[in-house]
This record gives sequence, C-alpha cells and structure tokens, in this order.
Amino acid sequence: MIVMVDTQHQFNARESDWGFTSFMPLSELYDPSRGYLMDDTVIVEADVAVRRVVDYWSHDSKKETGCVGLKNQGATCYMNSLLQTLYHIPYFRKAVYHMPTTENDNPSGSIPLALQSLFYKLQYSDTSVATKELTKSFGWDTYDSFMQHDVQELNRVLCEKLEDKMKGTVVEGTIQQLFEGHHMNYIECINVDYRSTRKESFYDLQLDVKGCRDVYASFDKYVEVERLEGDNKYHAEKYGLQDARKGVLFIDFPPVLQLQLKRFEYDFARDTMVKINDRYEFPLQLDLDRENGKYLSPDADRSVRNLYTLHSVLVHSGGVHGGHYYAYIRPTLSDQWFKFDDERVTKEDLKRALEEQYGGEEEVFVQFLLSFKLSAYALFSCIIAIIHSLFLQQLPHANPGFNNSPFKFTKYSNAYMLVYIRESDKEKIVCNVDEKDIAEHLRVRLKKEQDEKEQKRKEKSEAHLYTIIKVARDEDLGEQIGNEIYFDLVDHDKVRSFRIQKQMAFTQFKEEVAKELGIPVQFQRYWLWAKRQNHTYRPNRPLTPQEEIQSVGQLKDVSTKTNNAELKLYLEVEVGLDLLPCPPPEKTKDNILLFFKLYDPLKEEIRYVGRLFVEGSGKPLEILTKLNELAGFSPDEEIELFEEIKFEPNVMCEPIDRKQTFRGSQLEDGDIICIQKPLRSQTSEQYRFPDVPSFLEYVHNRQVVRFRSLDKPKEDDFSLELSKQNNYDEVVESLARHLGLDDPSKIRLTSHNCYSQQPKPQPIKYRGVDRLTEMLVHYNQTSDILYYEVLDIPLPELQCLKTLKVAFYNAAKDEVTIHTIRLPKQSTVGDVLNHLKTKVELSHPEAELRLLEVFYHKIYKIFPPTERIENINDQYWTLRAEEIPEEEKNLGPHDRLIHVYHFTKDATQNQAHVQNFGEPFFLVIHEGETLTEVKARIQKKLQVPNEEFSKWKFAFLSLGRPDYLQDSDIVSSRFQRRDVYGAWEQYLGLEHSDNAPKRSYATNQNRQTFEKPVRIYN
Repeated sequence: MIVMVDTQHQFNARESDWGFTSFMPLSELYDPSRGYLMDDTVIVEADVAVRRVVDYWSHDSKKETGCVGLKNQGATCYMNSLLQTLYHIPYFRKAVYHMPTTENDNPSGSIPLALQSLFYKLQYSDTSVATKELTKSFGWDTYDSFMQHDVQELNRVLCEKLEDKMKGTVVEGTIQQLFEGHHMNYIECINVDYRSTRKESFYDLQLDVKGCRDVYASFDKYVEVERLEGDNKYHAEKYGLQDARKGVLFIDFPPVLQLQLKRFEYDFARDTMVKINDRYEFPLQLDLDRENGKYLSPDADRSVRNLYTLHSVLVHSGGVHGGHYYAYIRPTLSDQWFKFDDERVTKEDLKRALEEQYGGEEEVFVQFLLSFKLSAYALFSCIIAIIHSLFLQQLPHANPGFNNSPFKFTKYSNAYMLVYIRESDKEKIVCNVDEKDIAEHLRVRLKKEQDEKEQKRKEKSEAHLYTIIKVARDEDLGEQIGNEIYFDLVDHDKVRSFRIQKQMAFTQFKEEVAKELGIPVQFQRYWLWAKRQNHTYRPNRPLTPQEEIQSVGQLKDVSTKTNNAELKLYLEVEVGLDLLPCPPPEKTKDNILLFFKLYDPLKEEIRYVGRLFVEGSGKPLEILTKLNELAGFSPDEEIELFEEIKFEPNVMCEPIDRKQTFRGSQLEDGDIICIQKPLRSQTSEQYRFPDVPSFLEYVHNRQVVRFRSLDKPKEDDFSLELSKQNNYDEVVESLARHLGLDDPSKIRLTSHNCYSQQPKPQPIKYRGVDRLTEMLVHYNQTSDILYYEVLDIPLPELQCLKTLKVAFYNAAKDEVTIHTIRLPKQSTVGDVLNHLKTKVELSHPEAELRLLEVFYHKIYKIFPPTERIENINDQYWTLRAEEIPEEEKNLGPHDRLIHVYHFTKDATQNQAHVQNFGEPFFLVIHEGETLTEVKARIQKKLQVPNEEFSKWKFAFLSLGRPDYLQDSDIVSSRFQRRDVYGAWEQYLGLEHSDNAPKRSYATNQNRQTFEKPVRIYN
C-alpha cells in the first residue's frame, strides 16, 4: 500500500524549512495488515520538483516572453483577451495596418488608427499597452470601461464594424476571407420528392457544452437530424403536411475557425442564467473531415482538407455574474504557449493551456488544503467549494478517513472560446508582419510617442538627481491675471520651468536664465514663495547672498519641507526709463513689496498693473500719484483701494484705510491691492458688480453649466454662465430666457451621474434643491452638466399628478395604441380606465375595460379598479388596457379563466427553450371541453387563416416546459383551480412562428436584460 500526499511551498528567508504536520496516523503505520513496515523498515520517497518562482511585480513580460500585455481599464479583461487573440493572427494584423489612415486623423476618433496604434505598440513596445485610445474611438466613456461584457458579443460587433470600415479599401473583404464559412439548412421530405435548402454564412459557431464531452460531440449534435412527423409535420409546397428530416450541413469552413462554447444558458427551472462548468475537451488538432466528411454537405469542395490546429484558448474564470477573462495563445503555432492575462504575459506548457481549461471537477485532499499555505481568499474559496460539493453530492457527514479523503469541487475556470487555424492556410495566415506594412505617418507618429514616453521614463528615473525650478515674472502675471486666473498672482504650472541638476550652483543657474531670458545675472533678484495659513501663495522674501552661493538642491530644501521636487521663484527685474533691465533697488527691513490689480466695473475686467516697494511706515495717501500712473489715470484721479486677502473657502476683500500706515493695515511682502475708480451712488446701480469685492465674489461662484436635452443625453446643447449660489428659481429663469420660454415652471431639470455619464434616474423636484451647487454634486464629485426638458404643463402641477403610459389593445383590430395618462396621484385604476374610454374606440358604449401588467409577453397581474395609481410602476412593465369579453363576465361554476401565450422554441438552442412573443390573452374554458373545441374558439378570436392555423401546435406549459396536447384531450383537466393573479407559470401555449412586426412599446421590457449590450458608436 502507498500513501501519497502532495504539497508545494515557496521557500524564503523566513520559511526555509517545510514539512507535513500530519502525514499518516501512527496506528496505520504499525498495523501489520497494511504492510508499511517490513523488517522494521519503512520506505519514504520524496519526489521534489523545483520550479522557478515568478515574482508578479518584477516580472518583465517582454524580456521573458517577447510579448507585452494590455492594461485593464477597470473591467476590460474580456476585451484584452480578444484583442491579443486578433493581434496574434498576423494576417489580420497586416490587414489592420493596411487600412488607410492619415497623419491628420485623431486616434480617439478613428477606430482604424486607434487599432493600428495599439497593434504597433504591442509589436514594438517594451511595456504593457493602454487601450484608452481604442475605447475612446469606440465612443465609450468611463462607465463603459467599468462594465464587463461578453467576449463573444464584442468579437461580433468589432468584426462587423471593421468589415464596414474596410469597405472601399485595399483590404476590403479581409474579415470574410479569414472568418467566414457557410452552412446549409435543409428540410427533406421522406415520402415525396421535395427538398428545401437555404445557404447561410457564419463568422463563428456556437457549440453546445452541456451534454457534450468534447468538440466532436458538439459538431455531431450540430448536424444532428431532426425528424418532423406526427403533429410536427412539415408543410411542403404542393404536397401539404409531410414527414421530413431537418438538419444542417457545412458547405465550407473558414481559414480561421472561431468556436464559441455555450458556457452560459438560461435555467428555466430556476428562472436565472447559469454557467455550465462541465468538463469539455478540445483537441490540439481538429479534423472536420472525419468519418468520411460527415459534417459536409453534398456541395462541399472535398479537395479542401479541413484539418485545423489550435491557435488560442480564451478562458473565463468565475460565475454568471462576473469573473475574469484571459487567453492562452501560441502565436506561431509552435509548441510554446503563452498566457495573456491583462498586463502580464507568461510562458505556459501544453497541459496548462489545454487540459486545465477543460473544466469539470477536481479532486482535493483536505489535508493538502490545510498544510499548503494558501492566501486567505484562495483558502476560503476552496472551503466554500468543498461545502458546496458536500451539499450537492450529499456526501456522508461522518467519514473515518476524513484526513485523507478526496473531495471534488467544480473548476470555475474553463475555455470559453477556441480559435483554430486550418493547416493548409497556415503559411498565409501566420505570415511575416514588419515595419514596411506600417504606413510612414503611423511609424513617425508612434516613434515620436515612444521617444516622448522614453524621455519621460528617463526623466522619472533620474528625477531624484534634478530639481524643477519654476520662475514667475511680471510678464506671467500680466498674461494670466484677468484671463486665466483672478485670485492670487500666478499659476505656476504655466510659467517658464527649468530642469536643473541638484548639485549645480545657483549662480550657475542664474547664468542659464540669462541665456534663456536675456536678463543679465546682476539684474536678477529672486524671491521665495510661501503658502500662508489662509491658503494663499505669495512671494515671501528675497534670497540672501549666502543662499545664492548654495547648490540648487540645498536651496530647494530651504524653500520647502515637503518632498516636492519643485522650487518656485519669483524673478524681480527692474526696468529703467530706457525699458532695459537695471539693478534692483536695495531692500531694507522697512520696505514692503506690494502687487497691484486694476478693476474696471464697466468692462467687468481685472488686470495686473505692476508692483511697488513702499515704506512700512508710509501711508497709501502718499503713493496715490504712483498708483494712478500704474493704472493709466490722471495724477489726481480719485481711487479706491481694496486688499485681496483670501478666496477659499469664501472671498475676503476689504477696503484699505488710505490714512493708516501700511504696517498698521497689516500689509506685508507679497500682499495684493486692488484699485478702482469710485462710483457715484446714483450710477452704481447701473453696474452688475460695482466694486472689487462684488466682482471677485461673482468670479469665485461663477459656474459654466453645459445643458443637454434629456432626449439627447450624449450631446451638449448649449452652455450658460451661472452662479454656484443661484437658487432653483434663478437657474430655471436663466434657462427659460435662453430657450425663449415664458413660463420657467415648465422646465424640469435632471442631474448628471458622474460614474455612469448618464442622467440620474429621478429628475430634480420643483424647488427640491436650494442652490446650483447641489444640482451639480454627485456623491463626492462635481459635474458641470445638467439635463433639461420642457413640459407641456408646469412642474408643480405635474408633480401632483401620476403619469402612466398605457397600451390599449384592440382585439378586434389586433392593434396596439399608446396613451399617456396624467391623473392626480390619489386616483385609482378605475379613474385611469374611465379616462382611457374617452380616448379609444370601444366595441360598444357600455364596454368594460381592465388594466393588466404585462412583462415579456406574459400577464402577471390584473389591477383591481380600486387600487391607487401612485405606486404603479410603468418603467419596467407594460401596462395594457383591454375590453373584458362578454363570456368572461358570466363564468359558470365549472368554467375556468386561463392564460394563453404565444411561444416558439429558440432556434439557436438545441434544447427545448421556450421564447414567448406576441400579445398574451385570457380564455374561458368549459368543463369537459376538448382541445378541438378550444382551438376552434381561439382561431375565431385571433382570425387566423386555416392554412396557417393548421401548422400551430398546442401545449400545456408549467415552469417553461411544454406538454403537447392531443385534439381529444380535456383542456380543463390540466389547469388547477386558482385565482388569475399569480397563475402565469401555467398557461396554454400556442406554438408557431413569430411573423408579426415588433411593436415599439415592447422595447421598455428590455430594461432588465442580463447585461448592457456591447455597442461601438463610431
């Protein structure tokens, strides 16, 4: 007997020793019957396999594999795995490179250029590549990047989009040449000479996983012949109903065969989507000519050898509500496989790429789990899986050999999509792609991007050796104040910056400035900036001669205690009468450097006019002539002075007493004084902002809002400049003026969701918020977007009403009309129906109506006439009104009212999956009534021609499973007696093809689909 236990361990400095805490019970070792001990000796063998440890953070994909990964934007792993698969089909990559683009194209607005750029970077970059340019070219926003989609759906949408973009170019038809195959659907009568065929193309094949052990079993199922007989006979032209065979055969397969494995399906019993994790094998080589070409149609070209080799395996790890995608690819079809997992690319062996992606169950020893040091999450996942297996398999709770007993748990990582390349096309598909395939403008553009990126990387790696010195001058203040900024003096990110080595002497840096700006060294005086307690940032003091002989690095440490690698300086340059630089004046302790701004109430403008040194003991009265000169006024012009103190969180700007000393007014170096002409009291009302404080208050609260029509939520309609302090009325009044609307109360606003980039579900109530700022805030983010709609009645009046969309079904005309009904919220369903009677055509004046809740072509509820409408939701369900037939008003004691729904079997599924369609209805059935009698009444009610009605089949359905009825069956015996409400799970089903046009009102039933569909907008 043998006891075998596996484990693995990563040795490190802390855990250099490793062993089993519990290998086997001693009692078993000493038990002679077991035979472990022979001559008082036991044999212990250790099979040690030493594997190289791959450190996730230090792993260099390019160095290790020659390939690079793609960055995940949040939930784009499904896209990354598909893009890597497509990129590693060289013929596809070459075609993308040959799509015509120009140097004037913008990658964010051009899918071909964005894809070319992405592929180029994957081919030549040394690090992982971002996909933001590509998703922007799709028209996606941040919300789309965080929404996980189906890789199969994206594959179809992207290929369709590329196929369209390639039309009229040298690569037109590439998608078809690579991926398009054809199959033939046929119906063949058994007893008469009649055959119907239809040729269809495909870009991928969906193969069943459930009930199939491997790919060949799925292909067998795909071409399985279905017999049409009995009640399911085929109506052949000229021959009537006939026994027939129905099936699919392949005319040709494409060079690149994409197989989509149906891992997800709808479980009707549980009414939910489920993932099929069953074991499903796929071969390294796939022979579709097997068994004398059993999958091929008579028209197929038998000279083409349909032998395929596996190129890539796309894997989904997780469950139905989410998970992770990655891909195993062998780019050149060699023996070496690579795993592409977002940014990380690793070499993998054949077993990992194939066998471990089959799915199914895996055995695990509890002892192994406990002795192997897993992460908390991994251990928790394994334990949950074991518990899950215990319940599913109903394993015994007591097990004497528990320590060594294997448990099976489901593997949630398995193949989801397979890509095969035909052997005979391998040379063509796996071709050489080099720089000559890439347009010159693209090479130049991307080479420049790479050079810039490399330069930034180099600068980042050398950042500790350098200091960035940002030098602000009077020219910067003059350009920025009143244009880009209004508060403080300068935006340091927009001034001249120098990248200087820290060991460079500051005197040498001054020489660099002299060369760059043309200011001689002796005329340069530098001031350090300081952040004050009120969060303003002002020049604080000039550098001392001792500081100027220090190195740049030492000076940076003096200026700031933070780890910021920047040194911010103000360069003071005096200009003489000849407008040339001259030596700066000597600064004494009593000197104060002040900066001056000028405000014009008429133009509503503020600008920088200069700076002055003043004596601290002096008074503003003494420098009025100089200030008028700076402002361009006459020497004796009367002016007012205000000190700009702070602007966060509120503006503080106060008048200066011209008779008090500068020190007495607590003015110091770097302070800002604003000048303006005084306004007479009788004229000040003519100005919106008559003085500096009111203007700065306005600027501080100014908010440009982008308004969008709620009907077109992706498009900016116009922008308005408002104040953050505007109340609700002021906002809608401004909007009404712009729209030329007399009544602002007819405007309804909706806030913006910063995460979904969509309007919030609920609009803003009338005067429901106090200020504009509250309208723009979404959690901790602030937006500048508001949505508007113009109502036909005032919003306060509308808010007292309940608006319902009701679909009126006219059975006599078989048509549906949509009616919008507004009634007071306290109204009842009876009030809705009475109001509807005034809008619709009734069969007779005394006709009675009822209101139903319909969802996915099933009736879920009949609303009592007394129910209040305030709580009725028509956002996800359809509200349908209809006349109550006379026969339903006079039900006998044994009569039953049953649900009747149209249905068809989903043609894409091999199993009997039922799909409802059309208008559901009620039907009275009488005790003892046969199906033949019921059919006659249904045909009369729906007015279906005999020929078409003869093809219909009838079934009793419970929980989505059809039980077909014979003409002689008593229908009432199938239905339990119960109230109509809640009886939708049992109904009489009418199976036939859905030939009716789709009604527009049904679209709102799609709001609760499994996931948002993939769309590429550009």
